[in-house]
Amino acid sequence: MANEVRLQKMLADCGVASRRKAEELIIAGKVQVNGRTAQVGDKADPAHDYVTVEGRPVQPVKEKVYLMLHKPRGFITTMSDEMDRKCVAELVSDVPGRVYPVGRLDRDSEGLLLMTNDGAFANAMTHPSRHVPKVYRVTVRPGVTEDQLTQMSVGMEIDGRMTAPAGVKVLEQKADRVVLEIILHEGRNRQIRNMCEQLGLEVARLKRVAVGSVRLGMLQPGQYRALTKEEVKSLMAASAKADRRNRHEQAEQAAAKRNSSKKEGGRKNADHFANGKSGRAGRSAGRDSRKGRW
Repeated sequence: MANEVRLQKMLADCGVASRRKAEELIIAGKVQVNGRTAQVGDKADPAHDYVTVEGRPVQPVKEKVYLMLHKPRGFITTMSDEMDRKCVAELVSDVPGRVYPVGRLDRDSEGLLLMTNDGAFANAMTHPSRHVPKVYRVTVRPGVTEDQLTQMSVGMEIDGRMTAPAGVKVLEQKADRVVLEIILHEGRNRQIRNMCEQLGLEVARLKRVAVGSVRLGMLQPGQYRALTKEEVKSLMAASAKADRRNRHEQAEQAAAKRNSSKKEGGRKNADHFANGKSGRAGRSAGRDSRKGRW
C-alpha cells in the first residue's frame, strides 16, 4: 500500500526507539501488527494498522522533542536494561512522552548525548553516510608520541577495517598524562578506546564535548536541556553537508575506478596491437627466408 513504511521506521517516527533499537525489538518478538507478531522487513500503515510494543499501543508523535543530556559515567545508553544497570532513561523520566538516545556513549564515557522522539532527526545524525563531526576530550596515560598522534590522525586498522582520518591535537600535557582533543567523522563502537588500546595508551577519561556546532557547555552531569531551533537546524545542515561530501567522494572514487579501467583497457589494446604487428612481421620474415632457400 502507498502509505506503508518499514516497521522500524514507523516505530522511530513514533518515538518508540531508534531504527536500530526498533529492529532489535522486532527480532525479540516484542512488536505486533494487528495482533500478529512482526518480522524484520514487515511494513505497516501508521494510519490504519494497530501496532503494539510489549503490549502497549504505538501512537504518532504529537510534538517533536530534541534534548541534549550530559550523560554521567556509569550510565548505559539505553532506555531499559535486563541486568538492572543504570540507564539514561532515569535521567529524562520527567520528560513528557518518550524520547530515546541518538547514537551511543559507552558506560565509562560521559558527555553530550542527543535524545529525541523524531525518527528522521535520529536517522540523519546516525546514518553511515551522514556522520556529523563529534568532538571528544580524552585523557590518556602515561604520555603520547608524535608517531601515535599521526597514526590516530591518518587512520588505523581496527577489526580488519581502517578508521577514517581523525582530527587530533594536544590540549594539555603533564608528567603522567596528556589531554587530547579528538574529532571523529564516523560512528564506530568504542572507536577512541580501541585506537588508544592498540597504541598502548590507557584512557583515564573520555568526554564528548560537542556534536557539530552544538557544544555541551556548562551543562552539569545528569542534567538535560532542550535544543534550540537554531541548534536543530544546524545539526540537520551538518548532516546534509556530510551526506553531500560522502556522495562527492563516492563519485570521485567511481570516476577514478572507471579511468583506471580505461587505462588498463588501453594498455591491453596497445599490447595486443603490438603483438599482432610483431607476429605479422615474423611471418613475413619467415616467408622471405623460405623464398631464399628455394
